[in-house]
Amino acid sequence: MAKPNYSFEKRQRDIQKQQKKAEKLAKKAAAKEESTGAEVPGDGAEVRATHDQVRLPD
Repeated sequence: MAKPNYSFEKRQRDIQKQQKKAEKLAKKAAAKEESTGAEVPGDGAEVRATHDQVRLPD
């Protein structure tokens, strides 16, 4: 009778988990991209000063 190869089975389960996790992250990223893509850019405009505009106290 053949001996079960547990390390192969474990590796296959880990690969499946990684694939499922990657798909889930891609799905979340696509949903986030879709929701942020509908907004008008600059709506909550942040004012960012450049290095030249910033004055440090003397």
